[in-house]
Amino acid sequence: MIHEKSSLVRVDGKNYLIPFILVTSLFFLWGFAHSLLDVLNKHFQDILGITKARSGWIQAALYGGYFLMGIPAGLFMKRFGYRKGIITGLLLYVVGAYLFLPATYVQTFEFTLLCLFIIACGLTFLETAANPYTTVLGPRHSAAQRINLSQSFNGLGWMIGPTVGGLLILGNTDDGGNKFSSMALPYMIVGSFVLLVAFLFIMTKLPEINEEEEEHHDSGEVTKPFWKHRHFRYAVIAQFFYVAAQTGINSFFINYVTETMPRFSAEKAAYLLSLGFLFFWFGRISGSVVMRWIKPNRMIAVYALVNVVTMALVVANLGWISIIALFVTYFCMSIMFPTIFALGIKGLGNQTKQASSYLVMAIVGGAICPVFMGYIADVSSMQVGFLVPMACFAIIFFFGFRGYRMRHTQKAVA
Repeated sequence: MIHEKSSLVRVDGKNYLIPFILVTSLFFLWGFAHSLLDVLNKHFQDILGITKARSGWIQAALYGGYFLMGIPAGLFMKRFGYRKGIITGLLLYVVGAYLFLPATYVQTFEFTLLCLFIIACGLTFLETAANPYTTVLGPRHSAAQRINLSQSFNGLGWMIGPTVGGLLILGNTDDGGNKFSSMALPYMIVGSFVLLVAFLFIMTKLPEINEEEEEHHDSGEVTKPFWKHRHFRYAVIAQFFYVAAQTGINSFFINYVTETMPRFSAEKAAYLLSLGFLFFWFGRISGSVVMRWIKPNRMIAVYALVNVVTMALVVANLGWISIIALFVTYFCMSIMFPTIFALGIKGLGNQTKQASSYLVMAIVGGAICPVFMGYIADVSSMQVGFLVPMACFAIIFFFGFRGYRMRHTQKAVA
């Protein structure tokens, strides 16, 4: 897959293939962690009898961790570099995953939320480091293509997670009275794998790239605080609403299928969710290729507009037509997060690490949307709740159409 030498060789002649492969493995890990949440969402509704709105606190715990840890992770990275930030994130991930074992004995919703919050703190470090790191492991002109290629492995993790969760969590409830026991095995497995990856990063020397070098290749624009860059501010807004839309759709996909197509059990709906993530993964792979010829912002604008239409079909509750519309939505969502990220940090030079932490903080949108959608579903119906992601995609369309543009007219003030 990674065969185009020019996309991994910078103007200084350095080849970053091995670091790129190692960092790309991180994308799979957090994709898997996120997709298990969507299984837990339905699982807690069933075993605890909680409302859809309260089950949305599962996402709130994870994405709230991103919000609280975003700035500290960026400051840590600025001082100690990408490599130490990645190792810290991996170890926090391991701690949170292993805590699911005692969670099966504590058996409270709140302790499970604590486990997810700790995992989120680790994921914040990983995303703050890995996303910008891939953009500088090669020429600037192919940054969006490179990050979409890495993010395709994130899509692979999203695809596998619901299948594992459906089999080991939703499909394994005969536990002698302990309704929490089925959660331990998948998290112990992934925690052990993450620990192995952490060991590899500890033993491997990664290049520490100084983004300040990148600034010298820009068009002579005088450096200014990253929050004063218009394209960065709009990227933060777009990222907030993208993650809100994606998380809301993921969280209630199983609910939507089981309520609108009663012959599907929760376990079978989880397998359908995995199929949705297969579309997501294919979209990431194809997107990284198509971006060689089509500008990233144009792809975002078109894909977001398509998703406005697909969400309208979902709200209309047209049976299999609506399910197919959901699959199309996953395909179109695939390129949004990495491309918004790449466009948002473009031209920020030595401020890239800190700016990245704010883009990661924007993931807090995922903490808000599921609770809001769950409330709408509780008082109305599940399909009406999908009006929320439809509005989010309209905002993302504006970013791709106009909000991404960099302004080069500002000069230094004496």
